Amino acid sequence: MDTPATVEVPDEPLTSALDRAAARHGDRVALDFLGATTTYGELDQHVDRAASALASLGVRPGDRVAISLPNCPSHVVAFWAVLRLGAVVVELNPTLGAQQAAHLVGDCGARVVIAWSAAAAALSGALDATDASVVPVDLTHDLPAAKRWALRLPVPALRRRRRALRGTPPTTTPWHRLLRDAGTGVPAVDAAPDDLALLIYTGGTTGEPKAVMLSHRNLVANCVQGQAWTGQSAAQSEVVYGVLPFFHAFGMMLCLAYATRIAATVVLLPKFDVGAVLAAQKRRPGTFLPAVPPMLARLTAAAQERGVDLTSFRIAISGSMALPLETARAWEAATGGLVIEGYGMTETSPVALGSPLDARRRPGALGVPFPSTRMRVVDPDDPEREVGPGERGELQVAGPQVFAGYWQRPQETAAVLLPGGWLRTGDVVVVDDDGFVTLVDRSKEVIVTGGYKVYPSQVEDRLRDMPQIEEVAVVGMPGGDLGERVVAAVVLARDVASLDLATVREWVGDTLARYAVPRSVVVMTELPRSAIGKVLRRAVRESLLAGPAV
Repeated sequence: MDTPATVEVPDEPLTSALDRAAARHGDRVALDFLGATTTYGELDQHVDRAASALASLGVRPGDRVAISLPNCPSHVVAFWAVLRLGAVVVELNPTLGAQQAAHLVGDCGARVVIAWSAAAAALSGALDATDASVVPVDLTHDLPAAKRWALRLPVPALRRRRRALRGTPPTTTPWHRLLRDAGTGVPAVDAAPDDLALLIYTGGTTGEPKAVMLSHRNLVANCVQGQAWTGQSAAQSEVVYGVLPFFHAFGMMLCLAYATRIAATVVLLPKFDVGAVLAAQKRRPGTFLPAVPPMLARLTAAAQERGVDLTSFRIAISGSMALPLETARAWEAATGGLVIEGYGMTETSPVALGSPLDARRRPGALGVPFPSTRMRVVDPDDPEREVGPGERGELQVAGPQVFAGYWQRPQETAAVLLPGGWLRTGDVVVVDDDGFVTLVDRSKEVIVTGGYKVYPSQVEDRLRDMPQIEEVAVVGMPGGDLGERVVAAVVLARDVASLDLATVREWVGDTLARYAVPRSVVVMTELPRSAIGKVLRRAVRESLLAGPAV
């Protein structure tokens, strides 16, 4: 298909997409959560009531409201309600440990935290030093009526599931009670295009979490760019599978913001589960699947084994890690549709490049720039000097989707945002004569596992406090369909004879996200260092690759 070189970004807040969808497609199903459906008209009403509830808690324009929830209707309602008040959404990973989540809440100065009730009590305790209030969300309220009834049965397995979904009894007013008691009709705030809409934390090059500031214009621009790329519109009744988490920029954009712009039905799943996805496919066949390669590979294999028809999917967008050619071929054979790669980062809202949705697509390549996106490849040591086709260099991008900077971190912002609006991505690429970009190296030592980014220094900082460990280097090792596995290479403290993986995993406890917890531990006599004494992670990885499998 022909994609325009540029797009016109309307001067409107992101919430205009929901307003239009409710006005023009009020009877269309907006959300399907395990069979429980919500139309766009109903969603608009829920958002109105939620905005009133948040206003009663003192939320005002510009205030930050953190959302720490898996994908569920409550997450969607809270997201739009915060924005409708002119406030700022702060997306937090609900699997973060209480202390780590509390640190981020303090960093952004969130006034309210809407949190999964399973973690709300621990988070409340960790937030004693802040003024933030925690609103717990009982996820059982989002389930279909039949499933809610089943959870009441005196069956041990169901009781355990009910406890996991509900958590401990809340000490503050729960989310659904707030909504029930709230009024309606709180005036919406028409945010200006350049007003801050969203904060999403990323580790950057150092691993220290930084909040990426995305404006309404950034997010609207990426929605418009995506629509120009795919050719999708509200007239087509798309069914988007929301298997990517909303706290990740990839999932937030394609499965929430963009999906609402095209008035799609979003099939929500609280986590990726092959069986749940295939069950949903039988109930409500999907047309559009944003995913990471391991998801595509597992779904293709399982569908073939179980005889599930995937031919309703016309487009799959793969991102966060390289798309293997065999995965692409298997998906397209199973669906008859197309799978293309997209490239970006949280700082680009997140999509900046993509492979064309036609025969020119190239699995394994990042693709070409999105409409209204400029690109250049420069000498990594001289970010103003461009290199020629076929030469390795650092990718830089500029466009309306490029972020405004890091929250309250002007020095880190200046290090990546250059004059002319150019963003240093930190990724080393090669551009061929046709303009296709291929990733050849990562200048940032970030581990990508299952589509999530793990910053080695964060894991290392926690492990260095372990009495049994003298030194540690955390690296990514080949991990099959996960992409990479997190591996900790350690030098043991004096008089310590051994250290097993279970002990390490117990030590990190809930201080790290689950995907960041090491999957292997390798004991070494010493770690390779540079002339100035810096541990060389790349040399550690090369040593492990050359040695016995880990």
